[in-house]
Amino acid sequence: MVRLNEVRRNEVAVEAPKAFDAGLAFIGVIRTPWTSRLDCPRQGRADGPICRIEVYEPWVAALDGIDAFERIEVLYWLHQSRRDLVRQSPANDGATRGTFSLRTPVRPNPIGTALVTLVKREGATLSVRGLDCLDRTPLVDLKPDRCLFTPLAPPQKGDFETG
Repeated sequence: MVRLNEVRRNEVAVEAPKAFDAGLAFIGVIRTPWTSRLDCPRQGRADGPICRIEVYEPWVAALDGIDAFERIEVLYWLHQSRRDLVRQSPANDGATRGTFSLRTPVRPNPIGTALVTLVKREGATLSVRGLDCLDRTPLVDLKPDRCLFTPLAPPQKGDFETG
């Protein structure tokens, strides 16, 4: 069960990072049915509710061609997450693991990812299934599913040489 701002037995918290501008720009907002972390699912499901990704101008043109992909990777900022735990007890049994070995939203830079199914695109809005974040979560980036994306041919010898 998720509990707000709880430090469980044997978990280790450190001083949270100081806020500073890393040059990150939110490119949109995610609309979901969940307004509380206590209600939000831990992992998105392919049969979950349809959620909306609303992309802001001037980034709408960057959506061109996204409808060619059935699945897209969504990166988002977990704006209500703690940022100070380095060891966590996900099962609340006293056994802890390092934050980087978990898919927890509690991390130094709370960037969430989800592989979602694209249901449809209407202008600046994508309807998707498979999200696991709160309503009004800031959108960081969108990418085609790397398993479906055909990369460019590898560079040939001499492609990067400068004269």
